Amino acid sequence: MTRTVPHPLVGCDFSSSPTPRKPIVVAHGTLAQGRVVLSRLERFKTLEAWAAWLAEPGPWTGAFDFPFGLPRELVTSLGWPTDWLACMRHYAGLSRAEIRATFAAFCHARPVGGKFAHRATDAFAGSSPSMKWVNPPVAFMLHAGVPRLLAAGVALPGLHAGDPARVALEGYPGLLAREVLDGWRPRPGLAGVARRSYKSDEVARQTPERLIARKELVDALETGHGRHGPVSPGLRLKLSHAQRDMLVADASGDALDAVLCLLQAGRAESLYQAGDAGYGMPAQMDALEGWIVGAGG
Repeated sequence: MTRTVPHPLVGCDFSSSPTPRKPIVVAHGTLAQGRVVLSRLERFKTLEAWAAWLAEPGPWTGAFDFPFGLPRELVTSLGWPTDWLACMRHYAGLSRAEIRATFAAFCHARPVGGKFAHRATDAFAGSSPSMKWVNPPVAFMLHAGVPRLLAAGVALPGLHAGDPARVALEGYPGLLAREVLDGWRPRPGLAGVARRSYKSDEVARQTPERLIARKELVDALETGHGRHGPVSPGLRLKLSHAQRDMLVADASGDALDAVLCLLQAGRAESLYQAGDAGYGMPAQMDALEGWIVGAGG
């Protein structure tokens, strides 16, 4: 497929139960000359409105902040289909109550310290297991998000063919944020690290320290260099003064998370344009589990 230049990008901060106070936030931008240019933010108060946007014609390459697959260990233990599409169709047919009960029973039967099953990508991204139904409820995010991507007919590289003009990749803003703020990229065998927080939905926790962290994060994304070194996507974010002020002031971090996903989409698209048909995902990616772009491996 021939790419337009500059190429449209989207980054999505997702909610499985959006509301006017906590909408789905989509950052729109373009990739041009090694920069990701933020053009606008769009907010969706319902899943239906977000799904209608997904179905609109492209082109775009996007990174979406929800898991695209379940751990193989979990799927095989439950006797669910191990073909990705069949598994997602089975999963979409369950209610949230059924998902919660099934996953809780799975965890209950396992030893302390190993309650959850993980995907291979979690070890590289430091992400929550995609079967987790609370804090954050990523299992419900998958349940709400992936079926709507499929219904919209978008392409999910490595998982499902679709419209090549609309390419959806799994993003994770925490991966890039922790690299900038903590100087740490998760990898197998590496112990955890204290994380500087830059956001909170709770007013009481929207502290000056988190404001400072957001300012540092935005500055690093613009310059391509933070206190711990170069920012790994290798792309600089171009903002207007008003956009910069808005991202720093947004204590919930929803807009900033959408922009972090936008940068991940830009990095993946730049790799595609350089000849990597897998958008930077490893060739050995498990086609049942999926992969977070930029997570290495």
